[in-house]
Amino acid sequence: MSETDVVSIVREAMWVGGLVAGPILVVVLLLGVIVGILQAATSINEMTLTFLPKLIGVMLLTLLIGNWQLQELADFARRIFERIPAIGH
Repeated sequence: MSETDVVSIVREAMWVGGLVAGPILVVVLLLGVIVGILQAATSINEMTLTFLPKLIGVMLLTLLIGNWQLQELADFARRIFERIPAIGH
């Protein structure tokens, strides 16, 4: 396995990681901004108010796209395992 192959694997791992984690991170970011604006407007500084909407958003999004995320990760793992025989050459 050459250095080019290793770089390719790392690049693909980073792409798959970003693709799988991206939607959840975007939802958490948007919910955090919305809750932050509401807290600033109402002067309510309750920590659970910031935590619970994010938790609920992540749970709902995971229910919606969790199957797709798992399929992406399984496909990546399959591609990695298929490259194992090429390591010795």
